[in-house]
Amino acid sequence: MMVALALIALATIAYFTARSRSVALAGGDASTLHSRPVYHGFYAFFWVLLPALAIWLVASRIADWYISSSLSERFSAVIESLSGPQAGAFINDAMTLASGGRIGFPDDDKIAAGEFVAGLQSAAFWLVAALVIGVALAGFFYAYSRIEPRKRTRQAVERVVRYALIACSVVAVLTTIGIVFSLIFESVRFFGRVSVFDFLFGYHWSPQSAFEGAGASTADDNSRVFGAIPLFAGTLLITFIAMCVAAPIGLMAAIYLSDYASAGFRKIAKPVLEILAGVPTVVYGFFAALTVAPAIRGWGEVIGLTVSSESALAAGLVMGIMIIPFVSSLSDDVINAVPQSLRDGSAGLGATKSETIRKVVLPAALPGIVSALLLAVSRAIGETMIVVMAAGLAANLTINPLEAVTTVTVQIVTLLVGDQEFDSAKTLAAFALGLVLFIITLALNVVALRVVQKYKEQYD
Repeated sequence: MMVALALIALATIAYFTARSRSVALAGGDASTLHSRPVYHGFYAFFWVLLPALAIWLVASRIADWYISSSLSERFSAVIESLSGPQAGAFINDAMTLASGGRIGFPDDDKIAAGEFVAGLQSAAFWLVAALVIGVALAGFFYAYSRIEPRKRTRQAVERVVRYALIACSVVAVLTTIGIVFSLIFESVRFFGRVSVFDFLFGYHWSPQSAFEGAGASTADDNSRVFGAIPLFAGTLLITFIAMCVAAPIGLMAAIYLSDYASAGFRKIAKPVLEILAGVPTVVYGFFAALTVAPAIRGWGEVIGLTVSSESALAAGLVMGIMIIPFVSSLSDDVINAVPQSLRDGSAGLGATKSETIRKVVLPAALPGIVSALLLAVSRAIGETMIVVMAAGLAANLTINPLEAVTTVTVQIVTLLVGDQEFDSAKTLAAFALGLVLFIITLALNVVALRVVQKYKEQYD
């Protein structure tokens, strides 16, 4: 932290110093400079910050490697007398003691190792800090000496910014590729133990049963307990209920705010409506479990219906309320983007406001509305906390909204909670569920894109 603050301070000083020098070299008239003073400032800023950061990263990795190697060499006799896991635990405990933490069972060797590592870390810190600050100062003096009135610093600064934007794009792409391949590789391991057909079309989901009984580890037994149809059915049921709430309410709210509401009411109502998007999902879960679910159960008992204490209806209703802002806010922005000339032309032809909205505004805004609904569907499919607290964990194959169901995301969380072995079919099932969920979401995006391309119109 100290090194980072020092770097930021030096870079800031370099920025203002270089900017002032460029103006001074121009005789106080910045218009004679090839590049504006701000570019000269950022030129020095980058020369101070970027090389120092690169050296800091490299030197820190080298220091960590040296400390680890020195620890292994200094306490080689102790480490060689331990098994593999125990040797790793010894090194971790030494690192923990060196950083000031506590361990469960300290002994003389671990305490000595911790003190040894602490000494090396202190020396390495000051060495790396001196090296980084030295590189930063060298970058400052280099940039300061290169400032000239005709120097093309704008191109250099914009080149650095462009490379930074490219790097950010590459990080996003590589992250997506990493997610996809991690899902694929682990799913392939799972499908090596469980039939793909039994997983996608099986009617019984009980992953805990895979560890019960003498022959429970066989592929046939695994296939019989990893049928994911109940999970898919529960996910679609809750999503359907949520969209039945969010789509009409959100769209109607967007139409009212954009075409009927006064400017004063819209100024107040839209931010209040969007507050719903900022409420944590666990709060919605509490509301569903403590208020909505008991209310639905009570109403059902009044009319003679049997309602589960954890029903899909309660989870779906609250989830629908949660995603109303996604539909209303985006739809409102899209509807407002429709040119006013289209509304005026429709009114000039004698159409009423409602006819104008139904026959002109909504068709023109259809691509954006489809995107808003797609975002809402994706949000509903990926929701976890509300379903955990209001719909339960029971994998029931039913379309009755009054019964308890579960979803794909809830089961993924359940399978990965606690200390799990990633060599078991139970844990690997979470990756298979994630892959299926990814494919479904991708398919929804493709369908929505085709709908947008088919119905999109160009307006002047």
